[in-house]
Amino acid sequence: MKTVAIIDIGKTNAKVALVDLERFEEIAVRKMPNVVVGEGLYPHFDVDHLWRFILDGLAALHREHPVEAISVTTHGATAVLLDAAGGLALPVLDYEFAGPDALAEEYGQARPPFSETGSARLPMGLNVGAQLFWQQRLFPEYFDRVATIVTYAQYWSYRLTGVATNELTSLGCHTDLWNPKAATFSTLTEAQGWTPLFAPVRKAGDVIGGLLPPLAAATGLPSGLPVYCGIHDSNASLLPHLLTRRAPFSVVSTGTWVVMLAVGGDQVELDETRDTLINVNALGEPVPSARFMGGRAFSMLVGDNPPEVSAEAEARVFAEGCMLLPSVPGGSGPFPSARSRWTVDEAGLTPAERLAAVSFHLALMTATCLDLIGARGGIVVEGPFAVNSAYLRMLAAATGRSVLVNRLSSTGTSLGAACLVAGAHIRTGAEALSAAIPQAYVDYAREWQRLTAGHV
Repeated sequence: MKTVAIIDIGKTNAKVALVDLERFEEIAVRKMPNVVVGEGLYPHFDVDHLWRFILDGLAALHREHPVEAISVTTHGATAVLLDAAGGLALPVLDYEFAGPDALAEEYGQARPPFSETGSARLPMGLNVGAQLFWQQRLFPEYFDRVATIVTYAQYWSYRLTGVATNELTSLGCHTDLWNPKAATFSTLTEAQGWTPLFAPVRKAGDVIGGLLPPLAAATGLPSGLPVYCGIHDSNASLLPHLLTRRAPFSVVSTGTWVVMLAVGGDQVELDETRDTLINVNALGEPVPSARFMGGRAFSMLVGDNPPEVSAEAEARVFAEGCMLLPSVPGGSGPFPSARSRWTVDEAGLTPAERLAAVSFHLALMTATCLDLIGARGGIVVEGPFAVNSAYLRMLAAATGRSVLVNRLSSTGTSLGAACLVAGAHIRTGAEALSAAIPQAYVDYAREWQRLTAGHV
């Protein structure tokens, strides 16, 4: 194969990309915002709008370069409930909706312990088990129609092929539904009677079927085109490095969520109260992980059109001791209960100074998370933060380790999903930062860490 189409559904944006497998790089992309519909039973993802975008994107990209396979990657914390006819039994719940919190106490008594699942108790619908628990109790007449449950990446594979599956990286993504040590469903699924509803579990790299003839006719793609099972997006970012890099190392996958995954690190006891968890990688292996909403914080604090990075602005931030202390937004990450504050009057900051201070904050949050999961070795940064030089320099200063940047793609998720197809052509494009880190960065990092010590 030479060209694979990647369906990449992130929490903020959705895209369809083409990856040239011989060069192992993106060669074309279509992108749109991923919107949430506030009407109906509860806030939910507009899967019909996404589906039209996917089909239109596949058709347009195929006209540019013949597509020879399709792979899928999506955000986690999402399950799709299908009825007997294969349609939606209930809308696909937006995991940032706080509705499931109404049953928090009851669900807390029903869910398995952290020692079984490696899945910390999270607010809103961030635990898929909490979503299902809430949906079953609030909408029993709808839930009774559920014939099949699939994870989110596999929903799109199902729409393309008619074959319903689940997959390990999505099941092992803080769902409360999976026991990573035993590689089986958790005791929660059995106790709640959900186990028979889950579609069969397949590997991310399995070809689960061919493109359905009506979809082939609608897009111009060949009927029967191979469609791969699909993978959770943070694990997609990890996969190229897992296949090509010697441990120990860690991958920082940046987007709406910043997710840290440590391979071959120190054995540490994870603190479930600080948003550390066990993910399951594409090989089925448990991976210590941590996360915080770094991309969301950047959008809230800086906006979507940031100014240029300025050495002069960074120097003023250092000189004035301008720091943002955790945590934005609250409720998750390594400081879930902390109330954010600035050490200076933020109203007096120029846009460039604000960008510098926020970038430093996000780098120091990342360093904190890496420490919590015992990360060692080089740090590979994927996604939007890989082009933020202030973030990268501060991360190197705070950790004292080499920081490598993926130069092949704006998002590592698409290339990771292509790894399910690519075989021998996989490469990471990770280049180490070459410039020495000035002492001012190190001093700033130490002061931020001092101020946040015990600030949990």
